[in-house]
Amino acid sequence: MPDSGSSIFTNTDGYQSNLQDIFDLLVLRPREFHARLTWADLPNLQLLRARETAERVAYMKLPDDRVFVTFPTRPDSALIYGRITLRFGNIMFHSLAEKRHQRTLGVCEWASIAVLPETLLTLGRTLADVDLLAPSTGESLRPCKKEHRRLLRLHAQVGDLAERNLERLTNREVVRGLEQELMGALIACLAERNVPTKRSTVPPKSSNLSMLESLIAFPPHKLLRSREIADHLSMSEATLKSRCLLELGMGPGRYQRLRRLKLIRTELLRNRTVQRRDIDATMLRYGFADLHRFVTEYWQYFGEMPPIPSFDPNKK
Repeated sequence: MPDSGSSIFTNTDGYQSNLQDIFDLLVLRPREFHARLTWADLPNLQLLRARETAERVAYMKLPDDRVFVTFPTRPDSALIYGRITLRFGNIMFHSLAEKRHQRTLGVCEWASIAVLPETLLTLGRTLADVDLLAPSTGESLRPCKKEHRRLLRLHAQVGDLAERNLERLTNREVVRGLEQELMGALIACLAERNVPTKRSTVPPKSSNLSMLESLIAFPPHKLLRSREIADHLSMSEATLKSRCLLELGMGPGRYQRLRRLKLIRTELLRNRTVQRRDIDATMLRYGFADLHRFVTEYWQYFGEMPPIPSFDPNKK
């Protein structure tokens, strides 16, 4: 992506492409999904702002060279990390290379800030006289209202410039002033992490459901039974289903089926010019022996015909 900018998306494809470095998205109702994504790369901070219109679940895979903080930006928005529902007023302080599922329940507006670990440590010592290190597991914090409002205001101000007045973000003095204020607000919010009553943690980055993603990735076409998955993850079938409902918002069977449809859509869109016999081979590879059944499932989920050349629904 360019250093700063904003885009509106009428489907999940472009949105996913722009977030692929940190999120693998699965939208539950693609026909209802629209989004706006705004980004700004400042000298020491990288900012994201997102507005989404439909429920989704994302497998979050954060890099190991930056510390991320995420938070809802509207009072009616929430980000769900398993047992923790991150509501407006709270922020999530993520661990390095954190791997977690994050989901929403509908319309949601959220934001993130990314900073180098060494920059965060220096800022913490300089501005708050504390050593700010990425936690070993993600932490939900509730900073004081004053600093939280300041963080939201400054983040929104940068986002507004990226959306409406991008030229101002090329002004070094403007950028320097905004970033200094943002860094002060961020450090003030994170410095409160030592207050025990305002902390809650998400499971470690090696949680069992992050292992689920590795298990079902190879081969992506095979639908594993709940019993097989539970055995691989060393848990009971009842525990697996309970964890999936909590973290994914659905059972393991439905999650695999929707994920498979997303993967095959991506492959078909990437290979629009292939021959019909290659399309048939792709169907089989993803476990669809009956093309008509595939088209039916695809239509029910995406609300459109699959990108198959010369498809005649009446032709056997």
